[in-house]
Amino acid sequence: MAVIFRAKEEVNMITGSAATNFIPSVSAPVNRIIPSSLVDGPGNRVAIFLQGCGFACKYCHNPETIHLCCHCGTCVGVCPTHALTAEEGTVRWDPALCCGCDQCIQACPHSSSPKTRYMTPNQVLEEIKKPLAFARGITTSGGECTLHSHFLAQLFAKVHELGKSAFIDTNGQVPLRDLPWLMEETDKAMLDIKSMDEKEHRMLTGSSMDLVLDNLDYLLEEDKLFEIRTVVIPGYLDNAHTVDAASRIIARVPSVRYKLIRFRNWGVRGELADQVSPSMDLMETLACIARSNGVEDIVII
Repeated sequence: MAVIFRAKEEVNMITGSAATNFIPSVSAPVNRIIPSSLVDGPGNRVAIFLQGCGFACKYCHNPETIHLCCHCGTCVGVCPTHALTAEEGTVRWDPALCCGCDQCIQACPHSSSPKTRYMTPNQVLEEIKKPLAFARGITTSGGECTLHSHFLAQLFAKVHELGKSAFIDTNGQVPLRDLPWLMEETDKAMLDIKSMDEKEHRMLTGSSMDLVLDNLDYLLEEDKLFEIRTVVIPGYLDNAHTVDAASRIIARVPSVRYKLIRFRNWGVRGELADQVSPSMDLMETLACIARSNGVEDIVII
């Protein structure tokens, strides 16, 4: 059966941004589900990527998760199996015909995906039931998963009933203090710390770092932080400053992990598409900075 995409206004209602008194729907746009992941939290986890993001990171590795499909039809012409069709101005995707080549994503000029599905928590749970039996829990990512906080809260509650944990992977663009219904159901969070310099953060993401830092403080206060993550880009970002400043903050909670991520240009578009990866010597130097500030758990990937 083909999947029909909704208009952007419906996502605004789902996230509650269209009207403050709107009771959000329990459905959310799911970009993809990875049944087994070892890099999205502790142990083997089911990773669920939701659509939509308010940042415009220049090194985004999943640019197809930023915007909703606008039904321009560009993707239809490049699909080799005719899994995509355009009917009455609406792009439809037939999963049964899809070969997973992702040519549609590569051709999309709007940082979107025609394969996003609107799903309820029950539908997601039904799809992940088998892999979840062999996983420690789920991690939701994106895009920015916390834009769909009511959906996440209901999904997490159902996951907890199965004795599994529920994590969020967030870039901190949504004020978590204002989402008690979500945070009560969230076991731990993984937070991106992209830069600790305001000017650099705005250059990189298009947004201020103030809310990110407030979310960092909140997660530490509530003992909800599992790890922070920093992508290292040599010669482009002041990586040493970010690692030094961020590690000084999290050092007061020894259980928090600092994950240092080597930049790779996989999926990256724009000016950083040809940027080189940092050397392991640089990564070890940054790890030493964090370690000297008192961080005990440091991972380089």
